[in-house]
This record gives sequence, C-alpha cells and structure tokens, in this order.
Amino acid sequence: MINDILSETKDKMKHSLAFFEEELQGIRGGRASTALVDRLKVDYYGQETELRQLANLSTPEALQVLIRPYDKSAVKAIEKAIQQANIGVNPNTDGDVIRLNMPPLTRERRQELVKFLHKRMEEARVTMRNIRRSANSDLDEFEKEKMISEDEKKQGLEGVQKLTDEYIAKIEEAGKAKEQEILDV
Repeated sequence: MINDILSETKDKMKHSLAFFEEELQGIRGGRASTALVDRLKVDYYGQETELRQLANLSTPEALQVLIRPYDKSAVKAIEKAIQQANIGVNPNTDGDVIRLNMPPLTRERRQELVKFLHKRMEEARVTMRNIRRSANSDLDEFEKEKMISEDEKKQGLEGVQKLTDEYIAKIEEAGKAKEQEILDV
C-alpha cells in the first residue's frame, strides 16, 4: 500500500520536474537556443502543429536561430506564429529560410527573465507540495479505512516528505543553473 503511494508520488513528481525543466529551455539565456521556438504552435493547414515537426531548427551563430521549413508553403504560417508568440524577436525571411537574430540581452531584460524564472520555480514548488498533499490525504484515507496502521501512515508521511524535499531541491538546482545562464554575459 505505502510503496504504491510512494512510487505513484515519485512518478508524479518526476513528470512535474521534467515539465519544469522543459519550460526552462524555453526561457532565453545569453545564447540563442532552438528550445525557444521548437514547441511553438503553428497553424499548418488548419492544424496546430509544433514548429519542430515542420522545420529543421539550428543555431549557426551564438545569437541566431535558423529555421528551415520542410514545406516552403509553411514559411508565412511560421512567421506569423513567431510574431504572435511575442518572444522579442522578429523573423527575417529570405526565400525559404527564416532567421531569428537575437538581440544581446540588456541588464533590465536579464533581470526580467530572472524574475520570470523565479515565478516559474515557485509554481513548480507549489505543484510538488500539491502532489505531497494528495499523497498525504491518500494515507489518511487508508488509515481511516483500517487498511494501514498508524505507524505505517507515519512511515508513509515521512517517505512522502523526503520525496518532496528531494524534488524541490532538484527544482532549486535547475533554477540556479538557468539563472546563472541568464546572468552570464
């Protein structure tokens, strides 16, 4: 019983951490990154499609993302999606290739990105605490229904707290690394 709850809790926390780390890739650091646009939704023939499925993405230079659509007719739709995403970069199109030239980050912009990062970190910590609360209420319910003893419940609560602490520490670690990447000039 308790092992099931702990393993389910760990899976949920692992998924939440993976989602958070994926989100971090979309936050711009000092260098250009294809992660900034690869999950961008493009209206391709009436279908919402991720940019990475429509084009080859690369970073030929430190502050440039190169987008080479597989289908030349998708160029306008990709351009429009980039402009609507409001990522602070205007697409430059020459024929069938789109270039995103990233302006160097100003000090103010870096500080805004760090604030945004801290907001995302707090949201991820709240998610972990919500998963903990859900697991703890499951343990309470099992104890009420006499499926586990009070000692087993206490052991389960300690295990859940240990997992929560572990995953919140991983969020902190990933956040600090991203903050360093943003602040590096």
